[in-house]
Amino acid sequence: MESVKLGILGMGTVASGLVNIIEFNKSKVVNNLNKELIINKVLVNNLDKERNVNLQKEVYTTDAYEVINDKNVEIIVELIGGINPAYEYIKAALNNKKHVVTANKALIATHGSELENIAFKNNVKLMYEASVGGGIPILNTMRENLCANELESVFGIINGTTNYILTQMTENELDYDQAVKEAQKLGFAEADPSSDVDGDDAAYKLSILASLAFGQKINVKDITKEGITKISKQDIINAKELGYNIKLLASGIKKDNKIELSVHPSFIPENHPLSTVKNEFNAVFLKGNAVGEIMLYGKGAGSLPTGSAVLGDIMYIVKYSDKEAVNNENKQKYIIENKAVKQYYIRMTVVDKPGVLGGIASIFGKHSVSLASVVQKQKNGNHTVSLVFITHESERINIDIALEEIKKSETVTNIESILLVENFR
Repeated sequence: MESVKLGILGMGTVASGLVNIIEFNKSKVVNNLNKELIINKVLVNNLDKERNVNLQKEVYTTDAYEVINDKNVEIIVELIGGINPAYEYIKAALNNKKHVVTANKALIATHGSELENIAFKNNVKLMYEASVGGGIPILNTMRENLCANELESVFGIINGTTNYILTQMTENELDYDQAVKEAQKLGFAEADPSSDVDGDDAAYKLSILASLAFGQKINVKDITKEGITKISKQDIINAKELGYNIKLLASGIKKDNKIELSVHPSFIPENHPLSTVKNEFNAVFLKGNAVGEIMLYGKGAGSLPTGSAVLGDIMYIVKYSDKEAVNNENKQKYIIENKAVKQYYIRMTVVDKPGVLGGIASIFGKHSVSLASVVQKQKNGNHTVSLVFITHESERINIDIALEEIKKSETVTNIESILLVENFR
């Protein structure tokens, strides 16, 4: 039987999942491809380390270019992560006329267009389904199955760590710090979770999603970003009382010739499908002008789900390696404009005395911020109360200017929270 030989850069969680899937689903792979996948060379840091995979020691090497330059290897699978040296390895592999599969979201978000152009010039393929949403087949669905649609918006819960933390805060009433420790204990969060909780991971993934959805390069720097570190138990309680759940939402919306992009913790109506996505699961919610609304849901990380997405890309390349490469170099068609005209949830602590609410409402009105609702919470025991506002749609800059003036009032002790309220229009 014919075989296709693979070279793998890295043998961590995802790579070990890939190797194990190739082994225990071998008959499925062979029947689908009529070819066998053979792992020819694997880059590792330590040749003597024990690994949970069934590979001969002879395949391992500590020299990346022994993998990249192997004449028998047709497909390079990059699973070391990070931008460098992965960028140099992938560029070398493509220029060596080898197909490349990667799960590297940071690299694709930063250098994806350049690498796709190199792939096109060398008539090879660069595939990266596993870079967004783990095992969810979102990128190829957008690229292939939804190619007849003009996509109007893409919303996603695309970071499993933050979704797990917020789910635990919502369902088990944990404080933020408690929920982070629980996520770390279960392996859903790194020892340093800052890339996740600060929103960087989701921003990289949104850059990839939005580039594909809207047909132009989206730079991560064009995405406004805020993490979940300031979310309190009280915000979670208030959201539930008002009929919402708080999620870290990645959002790309196209209107006319403009695109708005953000990653922010947001109030999501409890009856919206994204509001029901819990724990480490991810989901992407798309709206196309022909298909309407569609949501893809599944595990956003993990050895086997992500390994499954990587293997899917490998199998696609084997089946369609003769298909001519496509030049994905896109021109800028849309202006990036992040005015953030949304509804907002605002929570503040004020002195409990007559006239305070009226004064605050007056300042909001002066800066073109209209209030949809106001709730006064229980007294705090120190002559202060909490006020919770939901605004009508307002531009974020007007919200910020109004709050700067409100902060100067002697009757306002603290602005506690400002969160988006997403209506998906």
